[in-house]
Amino acid sequence: MDSIEDTYNIAKTQYEQYGVDVDKALETLKKIPVSIHCWQGDDVGGFEKSNSKLMGGGIQATGNYLGKARNISELKQDLEKVLSLIPGNHRVNLHAIYGDFEKNFVERDEIEPSHFHSWIDWAKKNEIKLDFNPTLFSHPKADEGFTLSSKDEEIRNFWIEHIMRSREISAEIGRQLNDTCIHNIWIPDGMKDITIDRYGYRKLLIDSLDRIFSKKYSDKYILDSLEGKLFGIGSEAFVVGSHEFYLSYAIKNNLLLTLDSGHFHPTESVGDKISAILPFLRGLVFHISRGLRWDSDHVVILDDELSQITEEIIKCNSLDKIHIALDYFDASINRIGAYVIGARATLIGLLKALLYPFNVLKGFEEKGKYFQRLAIIEEVKKLPFGSIWDYYCSINNAPTGMDWIKEVEDYEIKVLKNRK
Repeated sequence: MDSIEDTYNIAKTQYEQYGVDVDKALETLKKIPVSIHCWQGDDVGGFEKSNSKLMGGGIQATGNYLGKARNISELKQDLEKVLSLIPGNHRVNLHAIYGDFEKNFVERDEIEPSHFHSWIDWAKKNEIKLDFNPTLFSHPKADEGFTLSSKDEEIRNFWIEHIMRSREISAEIGRQLNDTCIHNIWIPDGMKDITIDRYGYRKLLIDSLDRIFSKKYSDKYILDSLEGKLFGIGSEAFVVGSHEFYLSYAIKNNLLLTLDSGHFHPTESVGDKISAILPFLRGLVFHISRGLRWDSDHVVILDDELSQITEEIIKCNSLDKIHIALDYFDASINRIGAYVIGARATLIGLLKALLYPFNVLKGFEEKGKYFQRLAIIEEVKKLPFGSIWDYYCSINNAPTGMDWIKEVEDYEIKVLKNRK
């Protein structure tokens, strides 16, 4: 600890030369929760026992690494391990297919809060907050590529009821945990090739959403968000719930909007969208992912895109309106390691942004001192950021440096290898 604290103090002094309050940055970071997605733990399989399909609906996990969670108990065990390796206090993000269905299978339009009581009890015990998502994929009634915008009224009503029940579950989670549960809606609706009646499908989606949101809940317990997409597997030509569609609907109906960093064209800047749309929205939800050539949900790393997103989040000074979650699934590597790499990368990105001398640079910009602005941007790249991160980990009882890697390796030997 002494060496970590010593190097921290040296680094802190260097940052202070640029007008950065390091202690304030660490205090702020500790207040930013990241919602850890449950579906990395079992490759988006869920725990339904009947009438479900393996993936589908634009969802695909690749790989078959050992140790996949096979039930709720194993997934909770894995999440506890993950959270122990991440500094700070964080959340867990559930999908509807992860309920307790071991005793009796129920269809998705029949799910109830009782199917998630074990998760709520677990969250209370571990002092964790929960978020929730309806599951509109991996199901026979999603086979034709349409759910909420389906022209088959029976199918559309089925999925409307599923989401209405998901909202009820989310509200109950929020009530029991005394914290707002973020309820995020993503649907796979779209077509593989040329689509004639785009307007018709979108009118149906509007009607479905209007019916879903006709029931009101207290903001204290649930906030609804809509997640758009550029394209998906089987919806390359047309996505009903596009970014523009949901942006418009969210503004009109005072809802949150979810930006998934893998759901846009590779040349689009997701970070640049924040300041453009946040002033008009109730709030933003981020699903931090990493697309490689397409929306491939690779494990999040600290790349340029993540850095820009986290910088813009901090620059906007609106953390009360922004909710951060992870969304990726890699079955080709140790799943616990995948979790921790992505979560720590996101937190590192946020800390780097909090340590960035925005005020100094903004001052140069407003005075037209663009040479000085560019010079400081380059000088800041040399600051010893890693010393600040290691100190933050140490004071939050999380492993520093490469120590966490050894813990994951030991967990694989003692736990994951015993899962057949």
